[in-house]
Amino acid sequence: MAQAALLVIDVQQSFLHRDFWQDEDVPAFQRNISALIEGCQAKAIPVIDVFHVAEQGPFSLDSGWVKRMDFLQHQATLSVQKRVHNALTESGLLPWLQAQAIDTLIISGIRTEQCCETTARVASDLGFKVLFVSEATLTFPMTHNGVTLSSAELIHRTETVLVNRFAEVVSVEACLARV
Repeated sequence: MAQAALLVIDVQQSFLHRDFWQDEDVPAFQRNISALIEGCQAKAIPVIDVFHVAEQGPFSLDSGWVKRMDFLQHQATLSVQKRVHNALTESGLLPWLQAQAIDTLIISGIRTEQCCETTARVASDLGFKVLFVSEATLTFPMTHNGVTLSSAELIHRTETVLVNRFAEVVSVEACLARV
């Protein structure tokens, strides 16, 4: 039987202090990630809080904003900090997962196409089974070369490049039924 862990990636107050923050998709994200956390805890699946840390700005430890967003009230099994876009390579998380014989990672958090997607790709390359719960991720529109992709377009793009390659893309309900 698979041993799973839920990664709650970068759901931290730092994002509230970035100029791209928008509230539009936040209520659905809060409901979905909260349901995922509660469901995993009910199944005794470890919940890992992952925090992004930078030298300066709202992601610096000195800012006081490298802490969970207020709506999250769970008790994390483990909390780690990272300074790169994936949660595994330098946070100390990988050896912990290996020591616990975890073979399946459930991915949730902020930003869908950045730290969540990057963690999914690295996890797959390291041999983990990856369940990517995109409805429990959050992102914001991005512009490049004059073209803006909406949050929904970015999520669709992430699902497209991950599915059948790096991860299984699942809903909260399907994820909880599988683990």
